[in-house]
Amino acid sequence: MTTTTDTNRTWLFTNASVLDPDVGTLHPDRRVLVTDGVITEVGGSEVSYRGAETIDLHGRTLMPGLIDAHVHVTAATADLSALPRMAPSYTTLHAAAELNRMLRRGFTSVRDCGGADHGLAAGIRAGLIQGPRLHYAGKALSQTGGHGDVRHPGDDTPGSHYCCPDFGRVCDGISECRRAARDELRKGATHLKIMLSGGATSPTDRIDSTQFSVEEIRAIVEEARAANRYAAGHAYTPEAIARGVTNGVRSIEHGNFIDDATAALFREHDAFIVPTLVTYHALSKEGAAAGLSDALQAKVSEVLEASFRGLETAHRNGINIAFGSDLLGSLQDRQLDEFTLRTQVQEPVDVIRSATVVGARLLQADGRLGIVAPGAHADLLVVDGNPLEDITALTDSVHMVMAGGSMILRSL
Repeated sequence: MTTTTDTNRTWLFTNASVLDPDVGTLHPDRRVLVTDGVITEVGGSEVSYRGAETIDLHGRTLMPGLIDAHVHVTAATADLSALPRMAPSYTTLHAAAELNRMLRRGFTSVRDCGGADHGLAAGIRAGLIQGPRLHYAGKALSQTGGHGDVRHPGDDTPGSHYCCPDFGRVCDGISECRRAARDELRKGATHLKIMLSGGATSPTDRIDSTQFSVEEIRAIVEEARAANRYAAGHAYTPEAIARGVTNGVRSIEHGNFIDDATAALFREHDAFIVPTLVTYHALSKEGAAAGLSDALQAKVSEVLEASFRGLETAHRNGINIAFGSDLLGSLQDRQLDEFTLRTQVQEPVDVIRSATVVGARLLQADGRLGIVAPGAHADLLVVDGNPLEDITALTDSVHMVMAGGSMILRSL
C-alpha cells in the first residue's frame, strides 16, 4: 500500500472497467489518462502517453470518487451540547483525523452541514491535512430553542458562541438572520444551513415543530442567492419540508416523513433531498455509548421508524436524491453502511448515482465531480467486481483512492 500527494504526475490506467453512474453501465477494456489532477482522455487502445505511470487494473472497476452530502466533521461526540465546551484545538484534530478516514473510505468530496469552517478547507488545500474536497456551511442557522441551539432548559448562557466549536448559531428576526447569513458567507461558506424543524439530537425542541418564520427563511435564502450560493434545510415533517422548498431552500436534509404531496414540490422547484438512514440506525444501537441521553434516544426512535418509508416515497416520486450520512462522534466509521441500508429500498445503481452525479449537481459541480470523463477532477476509486450488481464492492473491496490526481491509497 502506498500514498503520495504529488498531483503533477501523469497516470495511465489500462484494462479498466469504467463505471458510468449516469447511464448505469460498465464499459470494459477502457483506458483513462490523468494529467495534472484532471482526467484528460477516456477511450481504448488509442489512449497513451509516453512517460506516464501506467497501472494495469486487470479488469477491475474504475469509478468516480464518492460524495457524502451531509457530514459533521467537527462533531467529536454525539452529544452536541458538549461541543461548545470543547477546546477548538481538540475538535480540529478530531476533524483532521476524520477527514482523512473519509477520504480513505473513498469519499473524495464531502459537504459539511454545520461545524466545519474556512480553516479546515484551507488546511486541506494547503496540504496541512489530508481530506476530501470540503464544502462547508460554517455554523448552521437556528432560532432560539431550535435544532441548532444545544443549550439545555436550565442553561441561561447567551445563545451564540462564535468562537467555540459549536455546530450552530442562534439568530432571531429578519435582521439577525440576514446578519448571520452574511457572516457565514463572509467566512467562505459554500452553502447556508438552516434549521426548519426540530431534531433528534437537540435538547429542547420536538420533531414535529416548525422553526423560523417564513419571512426569516426567505431572508436567509435571499442572502444565499445574492452570494450565488444556496440554502440547505434540516426538516423532517411534510409541513417543515414544504415551508423550506416553497421558499427557495434547495436541499432538504433527512425528510423522513415526506409524503407524496410534498414530494411533488421537489419536482416543481428542482430541489434535492438528502436522506441519512445510517445515523438513526447507528444512534439507535450505539447512541448511549457515543454520548446520547435517554431523552434524545427516544427522539431517534421516532425518526428511525420513518426513515425507510421516507426514502421509498422520495424514490417512487422520482425526485433528486443525494447521499448523506450525518454521523456523529465515534459513529462516523459507519459511513459506508448508508450504501447497504439504501439498497433495501433502491437498486445499487440508484444509490451510486446519489453518491456521484446527483451529489455533483447538488454541489454545483456538474462535469467536474461524480463522473469519469475528460475535464473532470481525477477523483477516482478502484474496486473489485461490479457495484451495479453488488453494492458491497464499495464497502468491502476498495483497492485505490485518487483525489485530484494524488494517489491516496493503493493496494493493487
